[in-house]
Amino acid sequence: MHLYIHLPFCLKKCNYCDFISYAGVPHGQVRRYLAALLKESELVAARFRPGKIFTLYLGGGTPSYLSGEELLDIIEGVRNIFGIEEEAEITLEANPGTLTPNKLKLLRLAGVNRLSLGAQSFDDGMLKAMGRVHQVEDIYQAFYWAREAGFSNINLDLIYGLPGQTLSQWEDTLNQALKLYPEHLSTYALELSLDTPWGRKQKLGELLLPREEEVLSMYELARRKLKEAGFEHYEISNFARPGFECRHNLSYWENRDYLGLGVAAASHWKGKRWENKVGIEDYCRSLEEGQLPVAEEEELDQQQKMGETLFLGLRLRKGISLKEFKDRFGEELMSVYGPEIDRLVSLGLVEIRGGRMIITEKGLPLANEVFLAFV
Repeated sequence: MHLYIHLPFCLKKCNYCDFISYAGVPHGQVRRYLAALLKESELVAARFRPGKIFTLYLGGGTPSYLSGEELLDIIEGVRNIFGIEEEAEITLEANPGTLTPNKLKLLRLAGVNRLSLGAQSFDDGMLKAMGRVHQVEDIYQAFYWAREAGFSNINLDLIYGLPGQTLSQWEDTLNQALKLYPEHLSTYALELSLDTPWGRKQKLGELLLPREEEVLSMYELARRKLKEAGFEHYEISNFARPGFECRHNLSYWENRDYLGLGVAAASHWKGKRWENKVGIEDYCRSLEEGQLPVAEEEELDQQQKMGETLFLGLRLRKGISLKEFKDRFGEELMSVYGPEIDRLVSLGLVEIRGGRMIITEKGLPLANEVFLAFV
């Protein structure tokens, strides 16, 4: 079973962030939320009987905003309620500025074996402009402490296409990240929502962003440099050393069942999809009344399941197995999506090779256009 837990607290909202997260929440409210989270775990385990956890992902927000003891309690609660497989992957997202040697040691004791550091940039000026609460030296320090605590699987999140960012600045960030020798790197092009400070500035024409061709050059630079450094480009935005692909995220891209706990968390289970309530107050009140905090629920039909399996699976560089598609849905891929696939093949955006449908090199920068064919 794959389980996601949303911890929506942070020290400060970044200028680009549109995730469901809250800064400056009183600690009493945090404790109330954690109690509600435990209650939701009990209700979900009793209703769905999902079995032991194979991957656990604590995301946010900034999960490392919580104390080591609070994080330990969450994981122990989950372990007692669901059970955790001995070889489970347990990931925690962390801001480098919120980690200490003691917190990292407690996390390792709790069984966390994969750390995802939100480095974002190795340029102090850009970090300040982004509204991050850490500096470059904090990334190096946190990474060193994590290694000292015994973490042998560390991811660094990086963002490119930042306001005023040049190709050489992005290359410097990649070089500094590689010096740390992480096992995994996630590189994301900046995307802005109107609900963010930067999104509002962009709408007013007050934010100078790199041109589209410059952003594409940054993506290609990352692909080239990381390949040379021994990383496998296994998903559009993700690179891993052999054997260090994120197992939890693979469950999403392979369109497997997963459960989500916490504010705004999404679940996909046995043909149904649902999302939790967004507000902390609404979420806590539902659980205090003994009710699951579901806001929206949807029953997926066969066409939706097939389409989502395709556009999620095509994010992976290995693409979609035609045989696995037939085994899963009882229908040939080409008989369901023949015209769409023929069009994409003629445009050079996908290819059928070795019994798999794969996005081509030409198609990677146009991946969203490919995905739309199956929505």
